[in-house]
Amino acid sequence: MAATSAQPMGSLPSGMGICTTAPDIFYLPELVFGGLVWILVASTHVDPPNPLGWVMFVSVFCFVMTFLWLIIFVSGCHKNGSGWAAADYVYHGLAAIFYLSAGVALAHITFGKKTGGDMKIYKIDIAAVVFAFVTFLLYFMHAIMSSIRWKNF
Repeated sequence: MAATSAQPMGSLPSGMGICTTAPDIFYLPELVFGGLVWILVASTHVDPPNPLGWVMFVSVFCFVMTFLWLIIFVSGCHKNGSGWAAADYVYHGLAAIFYLSAGVALAHITFGKKTGGDMKIYKIDIAAVVFAFVTFLLYFMHAIMSSIRWKNF
């Protein structure tokens, strides 16, 4: 007999139910990998400031908003309705687009630092690029699963 999740796909979880439902299980990995991007980019000299400033904005904004979204779901402040399900889909879709653009910008900057310069900073930037794309994939999968949940309401 197959095990079923605690929440049906068409309802929004609350409390510790977010640790067992399909799209909501991505909250903690999103926070971890997004926080790693933030830490790694902040640990190097932000040069050039324009694209790396965007990467910092994306990582900090998404970290804070995902944490707030997690708190809302854990505390049960949301109501089971298509409005919250739609907002969940829209936020995670927007975060995926943000992280894709930040990852591409960071990869472009890192590729430019390949020749000359400090190899330690180059390796840190490579790690940040990898984590940015992993975070993009997490937000993208969360958005896809959230859209399925929203459509099942």
